[in-house]
Amino acid sequence: MAITASTIKELREKTGAGMMACKTALKETNGDFEAAVDYLRKKGLAAAEKKQSRTAAEGVVVNVAEAGKSVILEVNCETDFVAKGDDFKDFAHEMAKFALANNVPTTEALREQKADAANELTLKCGEKIDIRRMVFSSTENRLGFYNHGGKIGVVVEAKTSAAGEKLEELLKDVSMHVAAASPRFLASDDIDESFKEREAKIYTEQLKEQGKPEQMIPNIVQGKLKKLASEVCLLEQKFVKNPDLSVSAHIESVAKELGESIELVGFKSLVLGEGVEKKVDNLADEVAKMTGQQ
Repeated sequence: MAITASTIKELREKTGAGMMACKTALKETNGDFEAAVDYLRKKGLAAAEKKQSRTAAEGVVVNVAEAGKSVILEVNCETDFVAKGDDFKDFAHEMAKFALANNVPTTEALREQKADAANELTLKCGEKIDIRRMVFSSTENRLGFYNHGGKIGVVVEAKTSAAGEKLEELLKDVSMHVAAASPRFLASDDIDESFKEREAKIYTEQLKEQGKPEQMIPNIVQGKLKKLASEVCLLEQKFVKNPDLSVSAHIESVAKELGESIELVGFKSLVLGEGVEKKVDNLADEVAKMTGQQ
């Protein structure tokens, strides 16, 4: 079967593979278009597997939700260039929608069910694609959401019989606050002892470095620990849109206005690339290697 430029172009558009790879695939399959697609997929899947050891710290965080259910999903790639592409962004949203629609409970389950799709995108864009983290929520309570430019995804959960735009605005505002203030805990009772002990050690070392008298340090540390809740607990933090009020005071104010009780019972968030150690290339070393000086 004759191999034409238009056939090569069509194969390239369908698979995302390079022109020469498409030409080779058509030659190897005697011009059979669908066989050439399979040929490239087989080659591409092998290539994708080799890329899995690379560091993928760029990407996007997406939120999708419906009544009583939400998914926050982080999908990573290697470069900001690929992260901004429509293929990558569409893939991330499709993965999140799939997880939501099919009640996929864990990241591992989603990775397993969508491994072929991730490998195909790796083939197309030439970078490692990693379905890295997912937070799946299912509840009878009310949920609020916020996504900060694909970099931070937040969901908050409230127990209330209130409804309407005012409640939705409140939950979105609290979600925005979480993105801005990065609370560690919901309330002061949730702060674990190991966290307090770690902070106490840091405070103690700081005070020693500042030259504070040894006998004063324990009392100063206790004072700092009492203030800790206002720094790391969502309900105790100053509300970013009105620092005169704590988050809990703002919620109480809205609840009074609506005539219904509103209890914030939880929050979850994902920050893009959090915990991933990015590879930092040394340009001078790379040039030296290329020119044989190392």
